[in-house]
Amino acid sequence: MGASVRTVALDTDTRQVLRAHRQQQRQERFAMGEAWVDSGFVFTQPDGNRLHPQHVSDQFLWLAYLAGLPPIRLHDLRHGAASLMLAAGVEMKVVQETLGHTSSAFTADTYTSVYPQVATAAAEKTAALLFGKEEQGESGRVVSLRS
Repeated sequence: MGASVRTVALDTDTRQVLRAHRQQQRQERFAMGEAWVDSGFVFTQPDGNRLHPQHVSDQFLWLAYLAGLPPIRLHDLRHGAASLMLAAGVEMKVVQETLGHTSSAFTADTYTSVYPQVATAAAEKTAALLFGKEEQGESGRVVSLRS
């Protein structure tokens, strides 16, 4: 684990946003001329210098506060992303590689939660396999079996 270089697949909308950002950055580079710092980072200050990680974290906390959200760290978004990918049916191996983990067990134990609708879908699929029935889809629900 730790920082590593890897390729991460992006959806179409995110790629479009990043292309627009790159175009904006080119305009900033042109406007700055010789003063532009070619840091090689995607997200930079207007002069090209890298953003300081703590400043980015502080700004994120501030925006969460303004939005009425509880305090959340940027790193906490990894948990949400992994859980959402799994809820969308993405295979654990893909989630593991996206997060850069060496073990899918670590990914499963650390970053995932089971959403009720995912648990219901799993129960429906299991019943369909076991009893030879078609899946009921979202009509099922999660129930507690405790007395």
